[in-house]
Amino acid sequence: MIIVVDILAMDCLCADVFDSTGAILPGGEALNFAAIASEFPAVSVSIMGAIGGDEYGAAILKSIENKRIDRSFIHVFPDADTATHRIYLTPEGDRYFKPDSWNGGVHDTYRLSGSDRSRIMRADAVFITYDSPNFADVLELRKRGKFALAVDFNVFRDLESLTPILDYIDYFMISGNESLLPEFCELSKRFGGVFNVTLAEKGSVTYRAGREYRTSAVPVEKVVDTTGCGDSYHAAFLCSLLAGSDISSAMSAASRTASRTLAHLGGFE
Repeated sequence: MIIVVDILAMDCLCADVFDSTGAILPGGEALNFAAIASEFPAVSVSIMGAIGGDEYGAAILKSIENKRIDRSFIHVFPDADTATHRIYLTPEGDRYFKPDSWNGGVHDTYRLSGSDRSRIMRADAVFITYDSPNFADVLELRKRGKFALAVDFNVFRDLESLTPILDYIDYFMISGNESLLPEFCELSKRFGGVFNVTLAEKGSVTYRAGREYRTSAVPVEKVVDTTGCGDSYHAAFLCSLLAGSDISSAMSAASRTASRTLAHLGGFE
């Protein structure tokens, strides 16, 4: 039986500019997430965000025109600039940024409309990053809505400061290291969500109600680029869980999906 789950990905859409090669590829957490989520037949995925009327915005739309993604809530502002992110790669394919890497463009000024808010409230699940300019508004909607909220906290580290909001976060996702695990385990005992930590080449760990689940990273013959690896993992993990997989199976699917992303430039193909 196919279960169709309505997932809304928010809200970063940008052009990734690779300094080493000069390649310019569509990216951003929402776009990367949605591209991977669209591969899951049990999921109906939509994107909400803002782009400019420039060539970068056009490239973003073109990159997903043949993917199973609802673009109704991608807002195009003709006179605005699409966000860009300059990415630097080490010889090993690890991405890194410089202080001036990010140019937020319309992403940084876009705020939710009334129709956006209504769409969010209709979703089964919403994926967003903690540093999104719209995170606080989405959190308020979650407090009175029924959708599941999945949040990518990336490299945020002051976990104790988040305790006032953790009752409203169903899927807590973060990129970290082994030192974070004891605190994550304790948080999972205090709050009802799923707490997932990706550990790069060391795999990933998930906690739920104090129980620990681990999976190994899937080896890659050659790491080309780590851009979008976390987004791919999060998309496959969340889609698998919402479609009925258990945590261990969802983590394994996510690790396999992330390994594919490591083998090419950019967040998705």
